[in-house]
Amino acid sequence: MKKKTGFTLAEILITLAIIGIVAAITLPSLLVNVNEKAWEAQKKALHARLAQAIGQMNTLGGYGTYTEDTEGNATADTAAESFILDALSKVYKINNVCGPDKLSSCGIPSKITTLNATSEINFPTKMSELNEKLLNKKHTTGEDGNVANTKAAAFETVNGESIAVFYNPLCSSDSTVNHYVQNKMCINFIYDLNGSEGPNQIGKDVGFITAFYNKNPVVAAPIPYSSDYALLVPQYSDTAEKVDAPTICKTMGEDLRLPDRDEIASLFVNIAFINIDKSTSRYWSGSAISAGTSGLGWNQDFGNGARGYSPRSGTFYVRCIRR
Repeated sequence: MKKKTGFTLAEILITLAIIGIVAAITLPSLLVNVNEKAWEAQKKALHARLAQAIGQMNTLGGYGTYTEDTEGNATADTAAESFILDALSKVYKINNVCGPDKLSSCGIPSKITTLNATSEINFPTKMSELNEKLLNKKHTTGEDGNVANTKAAAFETVNGESIAVFYNPLCSSDSTVNHYVQNKMCINFIYDLNGSEGPNQIGKDVGFITAFYNKNPVVAAPIPYSSDYALLVPQYSDTAEKVDAPTICKTMGEDLRLPDRDEIASLFVNIAFINIDKSTSRYWSGSAISAGTSGLGWNQDFGNGARGYSPRSGTFYVRCIRR
């Protein structure tokens, strides 16, 4: 007679325990990857829908009422809520609108975590809390006008996103001369893809989309890389021995690129969330005015908001964004 063999109960329990340990180690990272891919697709779809809606508007400025007293304090402010109700809702499907001081009713979290989980900050509720430098009102040429310190309003989409709206009714159109970007910014959306559910972190379920220029608007939705390139580099180099800004982004990651001039302006608007290392310095954009090293390229000053152009052989810092 042949003796029958099998696993003992102890062996089965040990095997199940090992499987459980391996699953506990690997499943969280797999779930994070799945969530991040889903968020990435959702971000692109949201950008496309908002860009299409903004493109259908004749003008982005002038909605609602905003007045200040002599000390700069708001005496009337219906701007952001009026923009949502009177303009955006006409071209975009909206489930619910929440006025200032009621953002949480639209799923806006009270706090968000900045890029790289560096810190947790209070959710901004008005333009000056979004970035105090947005209230720099004049370029030295006198070319730029006022920026209204309006309160944010919010809305919920039919897809379950919660979106806060920071609206400047005084925004102006584009200009070919050097200027601050402050009052070229008409709307800044801060979105949370899953409402008040976690992790409420920039770069994951939370991000921003910015619309510039009253006429012929451009809608920028940069997803910033985690850190700056630490060294000063030219925007463009025509010699293989010199590294330039676009090459830096390619070497830092296959999915990275240099932001264009509106995308890097969006990073300036939302500087509190992204941990810019050189917050008083200039950064290259990927937008050029003329070709070659001797040509001119656009750059962004994160210290005061000035957008300028310089010889592409000059050196500034680099912050890449994801494709």
